[in-house]
Amino acid sequence: MTSSLAPSTFDTHEIGNQAHPLRVLLVEPQRSHKYHTAYPPLGLLKLAAHHQQRGDSIKLVSGTSADGFDPNVIYITSLFTYAWEPVHEVVRFYGNEYKKARVIVGGIYASLCQDHLRESFGDRIEICEGVIPELDDLLPAYWLIPQWKSSILFSSRGCIRQCLFCSVPQLEPKFEARESIKHLIYPGHKKVILWDNNILASPYWENIFAEVEQTGLEVDFNQGLDARLLTEEVALSLKRLKIPIIRLAYDSMGIKEPLKQAIDLLNSLGIRGRKIVVYCLYNYLDTPEDFLERLRALLNWGVVSYPMRYQALEPGPKDGYISPNWTKEQLEMVAKARRVIGYGGAFPPYEGLKRKILGARTFEEAFQLRTRHILSSLK
Repeated sequence: MTSSLAPSTFDTHEIGNQAHPLRVLLVEPQRSHKYHTAYPPLGLLKLAAHHQQRGDSIKLVSGTSADGFDPNVIYITSLFTYAWEPVHEVVRFYGNEYKKARVIVGGIYASLCQDHLRESFGDRIEICEGVIPELDDLLPAYWLIPQWKSSILFSSRGCIRQCLFCSVPQLEPKFEARESIKHLIYPGHKKVILWDNNILASPYWENIFAEVEQTGLEVDFNQGLDARLLTEEVALSLKRLKIPIIRLAYDSMGIKEPLKQAIDLLNSLGIRGRKIVVYCLYNYLDTPEDFLERLRALLNWGVVSYPMRYQALEPGPKDGYISPNWTKEQLEMVAKARRVIGYGGAFPPYEGLKRKILGARTFEEAFQLRTRHILSSLK
């Protein structure tokens, strides 16, 4: 999922063609356990770059703050659909505090759950959906967050896959790729983070990889690479990059063979399994036994598995959705195992973990935690 504020239901030219400079307030909801992200609000930073170009006054804030800055326009971003409450909090605060200002809400929740947002705020807000092409190609205003040292970018939007569990087909319905990303790398940054949903589907992937390689910067393909498109040519290009972790996915049994081939190919080029992290979706159409089989395969292949619990695209509490094939108790077993015997939420192919999970006769046996002595022996 992209976390950028990506509006398309309003005209940036209309806002930008105001006769006088604007006072623009950029709002990220207060970060907390209900609204958590490790990354800055990319969409807000692109909006800041847009308004900077036309000479507007800009202020970026987190949470609620009224300190004398009287905005004409307020942009509010949103994250995942389960993180909607902090979004409502800031919309309510700024809508009441600055009654004459335009309030424009975008991002993932705003795009996917427009009716839910309208029910609370009606015509007081404008809802932005999708991607604005004229903003997407701007270098974000990283000068607003000088402590941040990574350039986040998209070399492509959309995805050639139409996975039913994914929000990308709704947020970015058309696959589009750019030929170059050099202009999106901020001077002085130490890392490049690509948020492409399927970068290997881009006809320009080779040029993008070459541009990143030329920078000498560390790179993170944060959303993962499509194992079905990971050829020897791709693997050789990856080996030349400064890339500490290669991310893949094992969302269903249907991609077992191409995933295994991709892992074998990477291993053959000297990329160790401990550097390969595989997202493993569960709590969707799978069963606990299906999930366990995929997890066992990953441990056998010597790579790191990262269980990814499916979250509903409708508003609701995080981890509130329970698939018909799972029970609350089974999901809690996985969550607890990730905390106790996992490492950062992942299952590395440690010998202790392999003995426990590969030797188990059932799902419950694989994830049951008995004594401290057993837990400590897994480390």
